[in-house]
Amino acid sequence: MKKKKILFQSDFSLAKTGFGRNAKAILEYLYKTDKYEIAQYCCGQSWSHPELQRTPWKSFGALPDSQEEMQRLQQDPNVARNASYGSYNIDKMVKEFQPDVYLAVQDIWGIDWAIEKKWFKKISSVLWTTLDSVPILPSAVSAAAKVDNLWVWSNFAEKELHKMGYNKVRTMHGAIETQKFFRLSNQQRAALRNRFNIRHDDFVVGFVFRNQLRKSVPNLIEGYSIFKKENPQIRTKLLLHTHFGEGWNILKLCDEYKVDKNEIITTQVCRGCGEYEVKIFSGQDKPCRFCGSEKGVVTTQPGVGVSEEKLNEVYNLMDVYCHPITSGGQEIPIQEAKLTELITLVTNYSCGEEMCEPEAASLPLDYAEYREHGTEFIKASTYPSSIAKQLKKVLNMKPEKMAEMGGRARKWVIDNFSIEVIGKSIEDFIDKSNYADYDFSKPEEQRNPFYQIPQIENDSDWLIDMYRNILKINDEDENGDGHKYWMQELKKGVPRQKIEEYFRHVARKENSELFENKKIEDFLGENKNRILVVVPRGEDEVFNSTSLLPSIKSQYPDHDIYFSTNPSFADIVNSNPFVYRFIPYSPIMDDIFWAEGRGGHNGYFDICYLPTTNIHENQNFTHNGKDVIQFDLKS
Repeated sequence: MKKKKILFQSDFSLAKTGFGRNAKAILEYLYKTDKYEIAQYCCGQSWSHPELQRTPWKSFGALPDSQEEMQRLQQDPNVARNASYGSYNIDKMVKEFQPDVYLAVQDIWGIDWAIEKKWFKKISSVLWTTLDSVPILPSAVSAAAKVDNLWVWSNFAEKELHKMGYNKVRTMHGAIETQKFFRLSNQQRAALRNRFNIRHDDFVVGFVFRNQLRKSVPNLIEGYSIFKKENPQIRTKLLLHTHFGEGWNILKLCDEYKVDKNEIITTQVCRGCGEYEVKIFSGQDKPCRFCGSEKGVVTTQPGVGVSEEKLNEVYNLMDVYCHPITSGGQEIPIQEAKLTELITLVTNYSCGEEMCEPEAASLPLDYAEYREHGTEFIKASTYPSSIAKQLKKVLNMKPEKMAEMGGRARKWVIDNFSIEVIGKSIEDFIDKSNYADYDFSKPEEQRNPFYQIPQIENDSDWLIDMYRNILKINDEDENGDGHKYWMQELKKGVPRQKIEEYFRHVARKENSELFENKKIEDFLGENKNRILVVVPRGEDEVFNSTSLLPSIKSQYPDHDIYFSTNPSFADIVNSNPFVYRFIPYSPIMDDIFWAEGRGGHNGYFDICYLPTTNIHENQNFTHNGKDVIQFDLKS
């Protein structure tokens, strides 16, 4: 029987990020079934990066190999960001691999652009994303209205979207390799402490985290300080498994809250040999006592971390795990800590709500609600007093109670987050999905933002007409999720004009994206005699510049004329009989040497005209010495 083809888009499976670790767990599970042909499409990696060859399944990068193409993408930060997430190479990836099932696993802004791809609804497609705050991001709400399979990493987001009427949304937790994390024996734990000079009677409070602003480090350090003052007889350590070179200034916060910096210990790993130690932080780029690397030792970070086996040892150095956050999509370290049977203290908001359900056996941390500036998201500021209170509760907890809670917590994670459970759920989804019946070689049709809508009284027919003629989506009808969404908006009183403007905006944006994913070679015909006219913007400027074309063609009858401008003005250009082909404008085209060549670069055109560029600021008149002067010196 033919194997189904699975395209999995996310962080590279060997990256030490939450998305990367989830990708590794899921892809290993699916690969071992031997039922599928698998390809991973890796965010942030170049298409054929050597590192991608390390996986047993096919792996390709989201970014181009060509430095020239990278330079073009980086001219616009938004284009560069979307390209890193996958927008640049996705059509190439889909065309070459021809998947039956597409799973895009990333922040919503890193994958929602895929929804409008022609192939998205022609195959079994899933957006699997982390949502951590209310109000839910508008882009996520829009996705919930449009796609059949929107998965979220915590039931916090599922419940919020269900309240809004989007009942197709389901929770699919990020997968945890549960066998890698477990409680070591008391003898092994004691040996670990001796290895890192931690006393057996030290009460070690731990936190494993990326040093981001949404991780409430100030609240933790203040709560730890309060706990210390209230329990001066107890020897303590605060183990922060994180990178001290980004995010919060941990040592400065210790000074502020009068915490002895000798009590702050952290995981430090050698970039060369991979050996690690847990000790007092003394700076980055330190000598490695294992391999002798002069500046090899740093605190852990996404590019330089420890294996799951070693991370399990770090958890086993702790007496209690504390995870205060403003919000979070799932927060995998909480589940890992539970697997080692630690008592976990978790902020009772966002994904933390699920962690604080009775079955999860956590101690909830209370918080004050605040609004994040700019986004207006509701966020949580964990009370330091609640941290101190719950730490004291764990300190005084009887061993048998701790063992009972730890055992329950571990079982809860295995039942709800293990790769066996999550992998089987995804396997079932794939097996129920149909094989793709789609012509992957079919090019995407250009949208028409200038389409003149006829007079249509019926709202439903009006929407369908815009879908078909502006967005070129022919299979949208009154049963489509998008159609239903806009009908609801019309019933709420949203004016037609506003909805029409949105459709035209999307058409322009998608036209731009269609061209962003192409290389300059994709636009060039067989005739090597080429002229490029570049007019970056301005409807009047574009129209007026076309008056030059008859003269150019008369001077160069054997040359094809290419015209580059913003895709919004493509119709003006395409209707001109002197234009051989329209090319979407990119800022790199302002460099005449990119177009015409210089040194080892041969260029793409004999002549490039930049009629709107000031010749005193840029050299735009070189033309390889091939231009024909259009005035007579004798007259």
